[in-house]
This record gives sequence, structure tokens and C-alpha cells, in this order.
Amino acid sequence: QVQLVESGGGLVQAGDSLRLSCAASGRTFSNYGVGWFRQAPGKEREFVAAISWNGGSTYYAITVKGRFTISRDNARNMAYLQMNSLKPEDTAVYYCAADAAKYALSSQRGDYEYWGQGTQVTVSS
Repeated sequence: QVQLVESGGGLVQAGDSLRLSCAASGRTFSNYGVGWFRQAPGKEREFVAAISWNGGSTYYAITVKGRFTISRDNARNMAYLQMNSLKPEDTAVYYCAADAAKYALSSQRGDYEYWGQGTQVTVSS
């Protein structure tokens, strides 16, 4: 199994930046693709970004493309989501997830086998 723990969330103002971190433990982290998802109150969990096992490929939701950057450091068993130019509509609980299909860049929740507990991001206007 892979255990994932997110951190770095908080309360910020519109236009600010935050960097979320995802710490992995358990099985070899580089065997997994990583995705970030988010869930706002009353809404379904939605895809934000994904990164392949070696960081060579990335994929973003259109709503965050150009503002968010996903990255990973396999030596440290970490993944990151740098969020710039935050908007109130980015307010949500953010989750990282691991996908055993390490070459894939899936936007589908069902493709991810392991999930963290989430970290709250609140953007005020």
C-alpha cells in the first residue's frame, strides 16, 4: 500500500499563492503516477492535475492550466502542487492520489488506488 499525507493548505486572499505537499510512504513512490483532486462543498470531487512516474509528463484541468504546477521529487517521496493567482472558486479540500498505472495521466477518480486525507484551501475575495 501507499500512504499519502497532504499539507500546506490554508486561508489566503485572491491572487495569492500556496504550495501543497503530498508525502508518500509505503511502496516505491516512483512506481505510481500522482494526481491532485479537489472537492468544494456540495460538489463532486474533481480532477486538478496529474504527473507521470518520473515527472516527464503532466496534465491539467482547463480551470487551473497556466496557474497551477504539479511536480514531484521521487528521492524525497514527495509530490507538490504550486498554486498561483488563486481565485475564490479554487476553495476546496485538495487531495493527492496515487495511480499504479504510472505512465498514465488519468483525470478519473476511479483510476487512483490510494488517497490522502485532504488539506483545506480557502481563498477569500
